[in-house]
Amino acid sequence: MPTFKQEIKLTGVGIHSGEPVNILIHPSEEKGIFFQRVDMVGNLIRATFDNVGDTKMRNTTIGSLAGAHVKTIEHLMAALFMVGVDSAVIEIDGPETPILDGSAAQFIDAFIAAGVTDGKMKRIIVKREVVVDVRDQMRELPVLIRMKLWLINKIAGRKQDGFVKLSPNKGKSLDVCATLVYPEKIIGKQSCCYSYDGTKKSIQNFIKNFARARTFGKYSEWEYLKKRGMGRGANEGNVIALNDAGDGTLNELIWKDEFVRHKIIDAVGDMFTSGGFVCGNLESYKGSHAMNNLVLKKLFSNPANYDIID
Repeated sequence: MPTFKQEIKLTGVGIHSGEPVNILIHPSEEKGIFFQRVDMVGNLIRATFDNVGDTKMRNTTIGSLAGAHVKTIEHLMAALFMVGVDSAVIEIDGPETPILDGSAAQFIDAFIAAGVTDGKMKRIIVKREVVVDVRDQMRELPVLIRMKLWLINKIAGRKQDGFVKLSPNKGKSLDVCATLVYPEKIIGKQSCCYSYDGTKKSIQNFIKNFARARTFGKYSEWEYLKKRGMGRGANEGNVIALNDAGDGTLNELIWKDEFVRHKIIDAVGDMFTSGGFVCGNLESYKGSHAMNNLVLKKLFSNPANYDIID
């Protein structure tokens, strides 16, 4: 049951609210990652796939949207997974984690500095293939929203062929392959793979080649969101801003394929809501937080799909 050796304090702003947010992470002897909203009365919020309340705003939100919840946990969860911590209580004084630089890097730096106790995460061995696609994702939405998205995609000429698949491997690694297909020329079609097996080599590979990849969006989308009370914490320091023509960015890229590398961070963070180290192949083609969540629900819906090694 690995946890931190000392408390960790982090401060930033929420990417949607733009408001300051503080987190205090406590070592814990109780297995699991839990959030505690200190700005409101409520119980601990479990950071697990079956407690995900929303994924529509391109992030993973845990808890009840009508009550205590925390948005955009995926970067923090990816960082926890990379340092091997599966037990912690995270006090937070707002409804979303700090966006920091839009990646997982600053979380990882703080976690490494705090130190981690000895112990191993439980392993979840994928035994049978499970797959979800964009149609499964759409079925989770209200009818009117489904019709609106269908019409938007039809007008834009976007193919609705995304999917996320978990399949067995040798049972010793999480092998992630992600593909993005965007109409914007600066992105186009990008593919990237990453393998985590718990070794220092695989962790350093993530830190060096993936952790700093930032979230992204069109600059015009920011203005639209800000007028509606969202995206107020977004800026050129924490989001890759695509120009309106889609053929460039307003800030410098770290890598040409930084976009798909960020999707690796999102996938790793979402898989950690399983409560352990998922051992299997994860293929994401035009995937999303919603499909990542649905594939975990499908995996755990049948005990024949997996084994757990504590």
